[in-house]
Amino acid sequence: MQGTEPTFFVSLVSGACAGTATDVAFFPIDTIKTRLQAKGGFFRNGGYKGIYRGLGSCVIASAPSASLFFVTYDTVKRKLQPYVSSPNYRHMIAASLGEVMACIVRVPAEVIKQRTQASHMGLTSSWSNFKHIIMNNNQHGGIIRGLYRGWNSTIMREIPFTIIQFPLYEWLKLKAWSSTTDTRLQPVSMGLKGAICGMVAGGVAAALTTPLDVIKTRIMLSNEKVGFVHVISQLIREEGWSSFWKGVVPRTCWISCGGAIFLGCYELVRDEMMRL
Repeated sequence: MQGTEPTFFVSLVSGACAGTATDVAFFPIDTIKTRLQAKGGFFRNGGYKGIYRGLGSCVIASAPSASLFFVTYDTVKRKLQPYVSSPNYRHMIAASLGEVMACIVRVPAEVIKQRTQASHMGLTSSWSNFKHIIMNNNQHGGIIRGLYRGWNSTIMREIPFTIIQFPLYEWLKLKAWSSTTDTRLQPVSMGLKGAICGMVAGGVAAALTTPLDVIKTRIMLSNEKVGFVHVISQLIREEGWSSFWKGVVPRTCWISCGGAIFLGCYELVRDEMMRL
């Protein structure tokens, strides 16, 4: 229940359920967002065809990456309590470290997923894109570099995103729970409040960090190693400032709705497990 800290196992299982449910439910919207942001535009990168391309890599990575996030987030948040008085700072630090840990799994899956979504080099399955990276490791600067292409840009996107999302989420959640006199909330009620708070926090964070997401997508889809600054200058020169906001609507929609499922599911499963 609210105010009780989850154990390692509870965070692990709750995070896995939340991550898988969210990524599977909103995968088509994520595909549309990727194709809008990819160089050449939406229809050139597949349009509405093969909207579930890349789902395999996404499903495989969803549970472990979300588990890593919540295990780190809940643990660090708890450990920091005696040392950091401000709850906002605790949430920012814990969420940032959680994102870094989650990206160990998320980035390789994201590279494969986005290349599959955009039919990169004509490859239309997660497995074929994975094999392409492995077989062409010299071109990609090594297998690890190939799989972790866009690591820096992903971290630069995720940390600002999570610094906005989780303090806002925790604040909204605190307000939601303090507004009720029922100290024994039913799990569904807790899940619903978590979902509403997650939707608002996720939507705000998603909209504000869209430019970073566009840059990250371009780096991951590039055939050659390109830097953050190079992509920014290329976008401005070739497509104008408005290109930084490509995909903002589907990104905001899917992350706000995804935030509702992600955090609502997490709260629901966590509370159910802690009642056992």
